[in-house]
Amino acid sequence: MRRLWKWLVLGLVVVVGLAFAGWYFFLKTDPAPRAEIKLTPVVTDSTAAGTTSSGPDGTWTVKSGNNQNFVGYRVTEKLFANVSDTEATGRTDNVDATMTINGTTVSDVTVTADLRDLTSDNNFRDGRIRSEGLESDKFPQAKFVLSEPITLSAVPAAGETVKAEAKGKFTLHGVTKDVTLSLEGRWDGKQVQVVGSMPIAFSDYGITAPTAPAVASVDDHGEMELQLFFDRA
Repeated sequence: MRRLWKWLVLGLVVVVGLAFAGWYFFLKTDPAPRAEIKLTPVVTDSTAAGTTSSGPDGTWTVKSGNNQNFVGYRVTEKLFANVSDTEATGRTDNVDATMTINGTTVSDVTVTADLRDLTSDNNFRDGRIRSEGLESDKFPQAKFVLSEPITLSAVPAAGETVKAEAKGKFTLHGVTKDVTLSLEGRWDGKQVQVVGSMPIAFSDYGITAPTAPAVASVDDHGEMELQLFFDRA
């Protein structure tokens, strides 16, 4: 009987240990805050170089490698048949983007992100989505291309936050769909900041959410987020 109890206790310890490991690798998350407009000081011709008195008109670009910029995901992970869940976020700063502003019209918008560089708070998760789910090793690029110009109600003033919707073609996992991005933008006199988000149904893009048997599952939908700081071309 003592031996039986010994094995029962040992089995319980192993189960608890596996449960803890599952929680740690799949669910122990520190989700990044949502993208938001950074209220940087308004810059004028008299306070800094690189500004212009003609307003935000012109061509603007984002270059990869600036850690202020990111495209990323936000999803809910679940443990043991929905007993517990948590939010996971991953981001890449390997982003390139361009846009043109002419008065109240925003056009020629393209945003490209390399998903192989998506990074969360967990290396195990990051490695997993390169071969499952997003399969970023096979489909490394996500891309948004504006399909019709954005018309603003007025020419943005320096420091003003403007809300808009951007209709375009979004490519993910090798599939391209018509989408609408909810955006906020702010010109501070030198840079144009843009933040936005969009819901993603994985099935629309042929994505099967990655799972781990008896440990974790992932919602069949998520959210794409972006935060971009454009400089004049």
